[in-house]
Amino acid sequence: VQLQASGGGLVQPGGFLRLSCAASGSIFSVNDMGWYRQAPGNERELVAHVTSAGDTYYEDSVKGRFTISTDNAKNTVYLRMNSLKPEDTAVYYCNAGIKSYFGASVRRYWGQGTLVTVSS
Repeated sequence: VQLQASGGGLVQPGGFLRLSCAASGSIFSVNDMGWYRQAPGNERELVAHVTSAGDTYYEDSVKGRFTISTDNAKNTVYLRMNSLKPEDTAVYYCNAGIKSYFGASVRRYWGQGTLVTVSS
C-alpha cells in the first residue's frame, strides 16, 4: 500500500490550498484517514481525521478553517484549508488505516509529506 500526497505550495496569509492523498495497492478496506503536520522544531501533530463512518476530528486551531473529506471510490482524502495563517506553515502528512485483505488487521500507512508555506 502506498499513499501519495499532493497539493502543497506557497500561499499568502488568508489564502487557501487543497491537499490530496490517494491510497493505492492492495486495499480491501479503508478504516480511517487523516492529516498530520510537522513544523520545524515541533512534534508531528494530528490536524484532521475522518473515519469510514464519517466521523471527523479537527485540532482546535484549524476548526472552522479546514475541512477534511474523502472520495471512497478513489481511496482519496482531501484537506481543504481556508484562511491560512503563517502558523499553518508545516510539512503535511497523510495517514491511513487500511486492511489489505478480508480478515486482516488494520495497518497504518504514511504518505511522503507535502510542504505548505504561508507567507507574504
